[in-house]
Amino acid sequence: MSPILRDDIDARLDLFLNDTPLMDVRAPVEFRQGAFPNATNLPLLDDEQREAIGIRYKEAGQQSAIELGLELATPDIREQRLRAWSEFARAHPDGYLYCFRGGLRSNTTQAWLREAGINYPLIRGGYKALRRVLLDALSTRLDSQPLQVLAGPTGSGKTELIQAWPTSLDLEGRANHRGSAFGRTFTEQPSQIDWENRIAIDWAKLDREPHGPVLVEDESRLIGRINLLPELQSRMLAAPLIVLEADIQQRIDRLKTDYVRHALAHFEVAEPEAPFEALRDYIANNLHRIRKRLGGLKHQQLQDVLPQAVQGLEKHSDWAGFEYVIESLLTDYYDPMYRYQLEKRSHLVIFRGRHDNILDWLARQAA
Repeated sequence: MSPILRDDIDARLDLFLNDTPLMDVRAPVEFRQGAFPNATNLPLLDDEQREAIGIRYKEAGQQSAIELGLELATPDIREQRLRAWSEFARAHPDGYLYCFRGGLRSNTTQAWLREAGINYPLIRGGYKALRRVLLDALSTRLDSQPLQVLAGPTGSGKTELIQAWPTSLDLEGRANHRGSAFGRTFTEQPSQIDWENRIAIDWAKLDREPHGPVLVEDESRLIGRINLLPELQSRMLAAPLIVLEADIQQRIDRLKTDYVRHALAHFEVAEPEAPFEALRDYIANNLHRIRKRLGGLKHQQLQDVLPQAVQGLEKHSDWAGFEYVIESLLTDYYDPMYRYQLEKRSHLVIFRGRHDNILDWLARQAA
């Protein structure tokens, strides 16, 4: 480590804007409930130790809890912790450490490192103070920064446009979900707190190169199991609308990729013995989830067609069956909902066009 000593600091936003490496010494269970994208979990206490010390604290007070902590810190455990912390500190000499409130665990970690000859600063107030910095930053932007909302029918390519425009927030991308009944991916969604932290950081980073309003995709209250922040949803419902248009065949082709090709590629790895059967069951389950909105007759019709669609794809690389299923879902389920919701906010529409038309229009507005 460098002999130059760095002071402990208060929680501040530039730690996230600069992607400063952070050593999170909270227990793994705390880290899973909510963490920061630039943090690495190197706990002082594992989940069982944390629980045991918490019980002792409630039953016998702080001093007794500290004594139990010292008992649990066997030479082997202390050596393991120090090795991990030292490697992190040497790899990230510009980083900081923290626990939940910047108290006993942070100070203990810092003291053990100092005994090993490593001076590593901590963040006063810990995770709780850092989280408050992000929530305040998000609240400030919700109160002051203009938004524009990108609407468009399912399959029109809204996500592609969001990712193509630099002054935008990818709410679905950060939620790891496409925001519809068929929208789940095959990797875990973040926790609610992790999603909020990432959105707050993304939005704060946009301030570095301001180019007019922030563009977000039109969303309902839920993105999978992620709840859209009420304040954000309220702002979005009142914001100007930009409507993305696309031909029906373009939409079908895009949804074949998003909902079928990607799923099949996943099952070819996850279920190599029977990927097409897994694909059939996956789509059937998604259809079942929206059966009430589809209506019993349409739901059963699509369920009846599905096996032939899968068989045609498996045996003959024939997409006709899936094109029928996708087009039926668009015309009988997604499009009526979309038109109904858009009609209620038609007075907010400020521009309509295709992908390139909208990007050109946004560029002119930002100039």
